[in-house]
Amino acid sequence: MRAVLDTNILLRALIKPQGTVGPILRRLRNGDYLAIYSEPILDELLAKLALPRLRDKYHLTDETTTDLLALLALRGELVRPERKVRVCRDHDDDKFIEAALAGGAEYVVTGDEDLLSLKKLESVRFVTPRTFLEAL
Repeated sequence: MRAVLDTNILLRALIKPQGTVGPILRRLRNGDYLAIYSEPILDELLAKLALPRLRDKYHLTDETTTDLLALLALRGELVRPERKVRVCRDHDDDKFIEAALAGGAEYVVTGDEDLLSLKKLESVRFVTPRTFLEAL
């Protein structure tokens, strides 16, 4: 199974590993699916992980960031989307769709209502973490 993880899903799973989204990273570590990502997704993730308010509040360290990037490198696939799409109200979210289409992902896992409202685009389904975990 191939899936794109919204940046906020990755952050929530990292910050609260025992929470409802935590299993997303555990299942990735176990090799239960392949995480599809692109440079724009990585850029957004790194920018958020560098925010002092997040680092301080959740005790995120450089090691935390390194571990997450290593996990993505090990259990993921970096894609370079060539096709641009403009389907989200917030065009910043289009990068998740572009990565999913380029990487042949079946799912975009998100909590973002703008993405979830799309339900399906071509072969890509937009699902909540709960729905994704049930599919696994």
